[in-house]
Amino acid sequence: MLPFIIKRIGQSFLVLLITGVIAFSMFRFVGDPIENMLGQERTAEDVERLRGQLGLDQPVPIQYVKYLAEAIQGNFGVSYRQGREVSEIILERAPATLELAAVSATFAVVLGIALGVFTAIRRDGFLANFIMSASLIGVSLPTFLIGILLIYLFSVELNWLPSFGRGEVVDLGWWTTGLLTESGLKALILPAITLGLYQMTLIMRLVRSEMLEVLRQDYIRFARARGLSDKTINFRHALKNTMVPVITIIGLQLGAIIAFAIITETVFQWPGLGLLFINAIQFVDVPVMAAYLMMISVMFVVINLVVDILYALVDPRLRASST
Repeated sequence: MLPFIIKRIGQSFLVLLITGVIAFSMFRFVGDPIENMLGQERTAEDVERLRGQLGLDQPVPIQYVKYLAEAIQGNFGVSYRQGREVSEIILERAPATLELAAVSATFAVVLGIALGVFTAIRRDGFLANFIMSASLIGVSLPTFLIGILLIYLFSVELNWLPSFGRGEVVDLGWWTTGLLTESGLKALILPAITLGLYQMTLIMRLVRSEMLEVLRQDYIRFARARGLSDKTINFRHALKNTMVPVITIIGLQLGAIIAFAIITETVFQWPGLGLLFINAIQFVDVPVMAAYLMMISVMFVVINLVVDILYALVDPRLRASST
C-alpha cells in the first residue's frame, strides 16, 4: 500500500510541474499587463523601467523558475492590479469559494447517492420515473442558465432569496463564514444549488445504472435465495459494490465544483476565487491567475490521490494488488 501511495505522490508532483509550465506559458498570450498599469501618457522609458521591475524582461523559463521557487515558500508575488500580496488576496477570498464548494458537494453527493439508490430500487415506480425525467434538466441545461432561472423564480418573482452577494458574514479569525447568519444562509442556497445540480444528477444517474447492474448479478440472487432482507442486500452488498466507479466520478466532480465555481460566482457576484480570477484576466493580473490555477491544480491532484487510496479501501482486490 505504501509503495502505491508513494508512486501516486510522485506522479502528482510531475503533473503539477507540467501544469504550471503550460499555464505560465499561456499567460504570455493573454495580454501585456504593462498596458493596463500605465496610463496613455506613458513613455518607452516608463514601460521598460516597469517591465524590468516586474521581471517581465527576462525569458519565460527564467520567470517560471523564479516564480516556482517563491511559490514553494508561499510567496506568489504582488498583484499587478491591487498592489497587494497575492497570498493575502487568496486567503481573503478562499473561504467564500471553499464554503460554496463544500455545501454544493454535500448537496450533490448526499442527494445524488440517495436518489440513485431510490430510483434503482423503485425503478418501475411513478416517483422514480419522474425523478429520472426531471434529472434531464440538470444534465442538459448549462450552469449559468440554471442560475439565471433560479434568480428569476426565487429572487424576482417570489422575492424569497437574494440574487447576488454573500450576505452577512461572521469573522472567525482568518476565516469568514455566512453559515452562522440568516442572510448568509439565504445567500448561499441559490449558488449552491446552481453549482451542485449538474454533479448531483450525474452522480444519481451513475449510481442508478451501477446499482441496476449489480442487482442482476448471481450473488445477489443467491443472497435473496438465502432469505436475506432487502435492506441488507441493497445497502450492504449491492451499494458497496457499486461505489468503486461512483467514487471516481465523485472525485472528479468535486474538483469540477471548485473549478467551475467561476461561472456560478460570476452569475451571483459571489466574492470568491472564481470572480477574482475573472477580474484578473480582464486586467492581465498574471500573479493572481498563476496562483489560482496552481491552487486548482493542487486540489485536483489531491482529490485524485484520495480517490486512488479510497479504491484500495473499498475494493480488497486493489488493496491486495497494491501490496
